[in-house]
Amino acid sequence: MRRVLIIAYYFPPLGLSGVQRTAKFAKYLYRYGWKPTVLTVEPGGYYAFDESLLQEVQEAGVEIVRASSLDANRLFKRTGVVSLPRESVRKLLSFLGDTFFIPDTKIGWRKRALAAAVHLCARQQFHAVIATAPPQTDFIVGADLKKKTGIPLLLDYRDAWLEYPFKYYPTPIHTWLHKRLERKVLRAADRVVVTHRRVKESLVKRHRTLHYNDVTIVSQGFDAEDFTVEPEHRPPGSPMRVVHAGTFYGHRSPDVLIRAVHRLVTADPGLRKRIEVRLIGAKRRQDGKLVTKLGVSDVVLFDGYLEHRACIRTLKSADVLWYVNDNDTQSPGKLYEYFAAGAPIMASVVEGYTKQQILESQAAFCVPLLDVAAHETTLLHLLKLHDAGTLPRVSSEFAERFERLKLTGELARQLESMMDFDRGEIIRVQENAR
Repeated sequence: MRRVLIIAYYFPPLGLSGVQRTAKFAKYLYRYGWKPTVLTVEPGGYYAFDESLLQEVQEAGVEIVRASSLDANRLFKRTGVVSLPRESVRKLLSFLGDTFFIPDTKIGWRKRALAAAVHLCARQQFHAVIATAPPQTDFIVGADLKKKTGIPLLLDYRDAWLEYPFKYYPTPIHTWLHKRLERKVLRAADRVVVTHRRVKESLVKRHRTLHYNDVTIVSQGFDAEDFTVEPEHRPPGSPMRVVHAGTFYGHRSPDVLIRAVHRLVTADPGLRKRIEVRLIGAKRRQDGKLVTKLGVSDVVLFDGYLEHRACIRTLKSADVLWYVNDNDTQSPGKLYEYFAAGAPIMASVVEGYTKQQILESQAAFCVPLLDVAAHETTLLHLLKLHDAGTLPRVSSEFAERFERLKLTGELARQLESMMDFDRGEIIRVQENAR
């Protein structure tokens, strides 16, 4: 069995969507003849933790090695769950981070992660390395390790680098430095994997040395084993349940849905007992304030962050799933779990690839992103379908295209393609690592 080293700053017990893809790849790679070792950070303060995901990868036999970091939460000795800051504070922190830390605020992990990776390569044989980003610091560690050891490197773009919607470039020099760094890591890479067609198109357009076939799409997905959980029991006559899973930040906000619900129940107070909105994820103060201000706290409920299986259980109990994305270059990670849950999707999205994919499900109701009246109308239409028992469902045949086990098989094929079978197994690299 070949061994692969995965460099991933975000990994369980850290929670939120950024850890899902890497954790599931690590869980299933062994079924395709690859034994993973994950190099990640020592957990410090973070917005959410999920011990169940950590247990899942440990039970799959994944080796986890941790290296400490010098990023901000650790410098201030923050540990445990950290509250989401107010949006104004988040923007200020983001501005400061993007101004003074290149490529990102995790750059303080680079030296210690590289030292740990070199030590691992000195004591055992690795046939390939996967670096997954964001943070882009992971890519830099992977490129550094490739230079020291020569071990084939695969880059996994979970989101775009230059086009990442929450990245700010304060000066042209910052933009140039990021482009230069991306060019450097791409030159070091043997394979490039992305989650999304738009990311592939932008990479090929920006880097002339990349050809279209040099970049492979391995989409986000869902783990079928997670969906063996039973949905919450809901008696007949229960209100139509609309569920959203995910963290709100930046321009991604529940405001439009909250205001649409307010308009509905103001026009017809009887609807208060016929519709229920559940928002799963770390709660922002401004969202809670808006719900209270508009007087819909009996209809719009905040569940907070749930461990992954509990989140899936709630998704499976939904009558309608709400998806919001204001940028077509960002990977729609939660969307594929929506497909697996099966409920129709009300999608507040811009025009583009993600909207096209949602429409392919044939259980989609797409709404202009910021149009409150359109959201109100769509909710009322969905409520009529719900009451009539005619809400559409996403077919299992459509959803199965995005099953994590199958997607891991595609990743394994990319790893295999880096192997030089003429030379047999890659020569052990302890001497180079030293």
